Amino acid sequence: MPETWLQIKGDPSIRAQLFQQQRMESLFDTAIDRVHEIAHTLLTQKGVFHMKIHYSSSQLTCWFAGDPFVYEKFVREDVLADGFVDRFPDTNHAGRTPLLGGPEITRIFKEFKRLRLSDETIYLRNTAVNLINGMINMSFSCDGTHYIDHKTFLAKLDTFETP
Repeated sequence: MPETWLQIKGDPSIRAQLFQQQRMESLFDTAIDRVHEIAHTLLTQKGVFHMKIHYSSSQLTCWFAGDPFVYEKFVREDVLADGFVDRFPDTNHAGRTPLLGGPEITRIFKEFKRLRLSDETIYLRNTAVNLINGMINMSFSCDGTHYIDHKTFLAKLDTFETP
């Protein structure tokens, strides 16, 4: 895991076609604040320590501290259904102390929203947050991926730009 920031450029053919594509609105885009509220609750109250949000395909992938070797996948309308988070018991992170808390997660999700919706060509496709090691992973439409620690990410909020 990088200590601060690692950027990996992906498939050159995707990068070459970048300006011929445009973001298509997904179900998660239409309810992005609600998706982030649900994700925040899962991370802070329901024992999820690692989560990947797939904005383009409207999926959440969650790793729960109670069974860290198995991830669970939740899709589209299921995530947004009334009572979705209520089906998970309130729990902690199995004795681990997260490096990220509620206020930092809120700030991070606000930036994810900006990176997802502010540009129709270069946009956030999916992202992951790990509370225990404090790492953030972001993949963009240009097939660029960033691995960045939360402290560096939070310090760069005013200047972070898509690849």
